[in-house]
Parts: sequence; structure tokens; C-alpha cells
Amino acid sequence: MLQRIQSFYLVLVVVGIILMFQFPIARYTLPGFIGPDPLTSELSLLDKSSVYANDSHSIEDITYIGQDIVNLKGRWVLTVTAIIVGIIALVSIFLFKNRILQMRVVACGALLNVVYLFLLFFWAINGTGGSGGYLNALQQMHFTTETITVSMLTPGTITPIVTLILLYLAQRAIKKDEIKVRAADRLR
Repeated sequence: MLQRIQSFYLVLVVVGIILMFQFPIARYTLPGFIGPDPLTSELSLLDKSSVYANDSHSIEDITYIGQDIVNLKGRWVLTVTAIIVGIIALVSIFLFKNRILQMRVVACGALLNVVYLFLLFFWAINGTGGSGGYLNALQQMHFTTETITVSMLTPGTITPIVTLILLYLAQRAIKKDEIKVRAADRLR
């Protein structure tokens, strides 16, 4: 049935995946290389254009708000993985007649979400040991020799963790339903 609690969890997973495309994954703060204000760059699943507070012809007068300063090679892997997790959650909502298949599909979605989280935290944000990813690309641009501050407490990094928890709760609810149906079949 579509009105079961696992369907609600799976709808929340789909909404969470959609929200991941709206928010930045991480914010990088570079010490000011033009003036006293720090430079902020955001890593997100989709490319964003430059955003400035004013359009001035002098580089010293431009107030920078945020953008993707460098392009992360292989960002499409994160985007495709997130889209596939969303599609799996959406498809599994309509597999309510076959609970065993629904459990397997939700488990595959959860496994792919774990892969997404691994790629996100160990490859995209910091790179493995600082030897890859967006942070390394920023450091290679040689804006400054000072350290770059990384803020990972953004909705773009919290949402995949929440979707993983919701996928787990959906799987648990599907399993409870299957146990109830088997017990009812035994009584007949």
C-alpha cells in the first residue's frame, strides 16, 4: 500500500536528494588575497555562476559573495550517484506489492548512498590526505600560502546522512510488514 510509513520515508529521501542540488556541499574560506575580506568558494553538485555584490571595472572594488572558483574534475560522478539514489527511492515506493524486491531495492539505494558519502567526504571535499579533490584544486591555484578553512556543516553534507537514515528506516518498516504478512499467512 502506498500509505505505509516506508513510502513516507522514501518520499522524504527523494525530497532530500532534490534539496542536495540546491545547497552547497562545502564552503572554503581563503584568506583575503586582494583585500582584508576573505574569499569564499562553495563546492556544489551543479555548476554555479559567479556572484558579486556589484559590477565594478576595478578588481579592488568588487565585493565577492561566492562561486565555484575551480572546477572539480569528476563532479559528474557525485551528481549521477545522487540522481541514481533518488531514482531508486522513487521506484521503490511503487514496489509495495513485492516487499522482498522492495527491500532489496532499498538496500541497493542505501549502499549507493554510502558510496556517495564516501566519495563526498574522502574524495570531493578534502581529497584523500589532501592529494585530490576541491581543496587540492584550490591550493594549486596558489592564491595564498595560508591555510584554507573548510566548513562541511552545510545542508549539502547533512542531507545525504539523513537520507541514509531514512533508507534504513524504510527498510526496517518493509521488513516489519513482511513479517506481519508471513505471520498472517501462517495462521490461515
